[in-house]
Amino acid sequence: MAVSAIALGLITLFVATVADDPGWFPPTLMAGGWVLMPTILAYSLRRPGLRYLLAVPAGAVSAALVLVSVRFADPGWATAGWWMMTAGVLMGGSLGMWFWYRLAPIPKALDRPFSPGRWVLVATHISLISVGWLLVLFSVVG
Repeated sequence: MAVSAIALGLITLFVATVADDPGWFPPTLMAGGWVLMPTILAYSLRRPGLRYLLAVPAGAVSAALVLVSVRFADPGWATAGWWMMTAGVLMGGSLGMWFWYRLAPIPKALDRPFSPGRWVLVATHISLISVGWLLVLFSVVG
């Protein structure tokens, strides 16, 4: 929960301050996702049926990042960074739907929550977001 709050907070800050003229919609979507994701995660620990509501903040954050990535005008590392963050968030949402909602069969090798294969997928998700964030940061800082 804390990780999602911090990561989404940093991405929300970037969308609001770094993105090329994002307008009001992407930052609003990001802010909503930033607040709702850790909140729903916390409540879903006690009431597992609430985890299906995670689709709302995941969809909001995904939509915001797609909009920013499509509209970002500067070629180079910043654009690559926005697309990497977007890919990482989309991957995380897909993994959540797969593992939590069981929308598709899960191979035995990935069925255990701490299996090595799951760790590789989660590490890839985190790496895409982290490297994307750093690319955007370094392009802004110079």
